Amino acid sequence: MHELSIAMSIVDLACEEAESHGASSVDVVYLKLGPLSGVVKEALLFSYEIASQQTPLEGSKLVIEEVPIVVNCPVCMDRRSVQSLQSLCCVECGTPTREILEGRELMVTAMELRT
Repeated sequence: MHELSIAMSIVDLACEEAESHGASSVDVVYLKLGPLSGVVKEALLFSYEIASQQTPLEGSKLVIEEVPIVVNCPVCMDRRSVQSLQSLCCVECGTPTREILEGRELMVTAMELRT
């Protein structure tokens, strides 16, 4: 379950950031998560609760924004969503594409700190 090591990295990052801003604790961590990141949302949420115990993040909330898969369609010459995770094709014209623009995200975007 690699989600636990990811959760521990998120907690470490948030602790460092809180310390650098003189905060005593963290209330909320905001994260963007794409379906191609290889991370299972529910497992990450569970792991976060475990990883944050006995840290300044204990009792904090992990808010996950799920990011859709977006590709560059070579025919439409525009950003498009895909039909499904298994079929990386433009939803407008059905053309397969390999140029993925969004969907791999695993990124802390913001935090709410308490001083």
